[in-house]
Amino acid sequence: MAVVAIGAAVFLFRTPYGRFGSETFVELEHGASTVQIGRTLAQAGVIRYAWQLWAERALHSSSKIQAGEYRFSRPATVSEVFDRLASGDVYYFDFTVPEGSNMFDIANALESSGVMPATEFLAAASDPEMVRDLAPNARTLEGFLFPSTYRLTHSTTGFNLCRMMTAQFRREWKRIAAGSNADPRRTVTLASLVEKETGVAAERPLVASVFENRLKDGMLLQCDPTTIYAALLENRYRNAIRRSDLASRNEYNTYQHAGLPPGPIANPGVDSIEAALHPAETKYLYFVARPDGSGHRFSTTLAAHEHAVHQYRKKTRKAG
Repeated sequence: MAVVAIGAAVFLFRTPYGRFGSETFVELEHGASTVQIGRTLAQAGVIRYAWQLWAERALHSSSKIQAGEYRFSRPATVSEVFDRLASGDVYYFDFTVPEGSNMFDIANALESSGVMPATEFLAAASDPEMVRDLAPNARTLEGFLFPSTYRLTHSTTGFNLCRMMTAQFRREWKRIAAGSNADPRRTVTLASLVEKETGVAAERPLVASVFENRLKDGMLLQCDPTTIYAALLENRYRNAIRRSDLASRNEYNTYQHAGLPPGPIANPGVDSIEAALHPAETKYLYFVARPDGSGHRFSTTLAAHEHAVHQYRKKTRKAG
């Protein structure tokens, strides 16, 4: 009988087990007992019996099981499973938010990646409470969802991700704006316009100077990306700016309203925030894209700008 018992024990504890398909994900909650964790693993088909984990835990009393999500893709022994739990081999995947993404872009990327429904993220991003101390009049978290790469799990919620992104913004803002009395909301709003207008880092202080100069002169900013954002807010953007978009009275449309829009139109990166904090000292009031896509041509007078626009249209027609 003793031999049989020993044989059974060896079989149960040293034979790999896995009653699941190609993979399964198990979420272990903080504060869960060893018995509860054992049941969770057994129900998922990772171990044969719940008590096996308790027995393995008794052999490693100094080890602590780490909470989190775990991915199991092959049969394993109880010892191997326990070692993973004790070492905190939690599962995560990277989700990258490019600079200049707005909250609609982020929501759509999350949904297309199968992370969460777009509506879940938008609901969380629409509540500005997380940045109320930084921006008391913020309408949403737009502008404060810092573009970076984040580690997510299947249990990450829209609220969780927004908290990660705004926390990263705080870290970056503290570093970039150290010693400055700049208003975060105004700075990030201007930075978002700069971010959407150019992808050339060296140009960003110049673009920021154009907007600041136009603001000082009381000129309309006439920033195309604000027109697009206004259309996005009203769910009427169709991948091109229409005459009706330019004529829209939406308060984000800087073709119709003077000054900066009431809030950011995207989530800018470090270079654009720094450009908004430290615009170049110029007299530029206009800019237009170069036909070769290398950047923009800047002008101080309307006549020079109209000439640059004519050259742009002429060269693009030839190229077409």
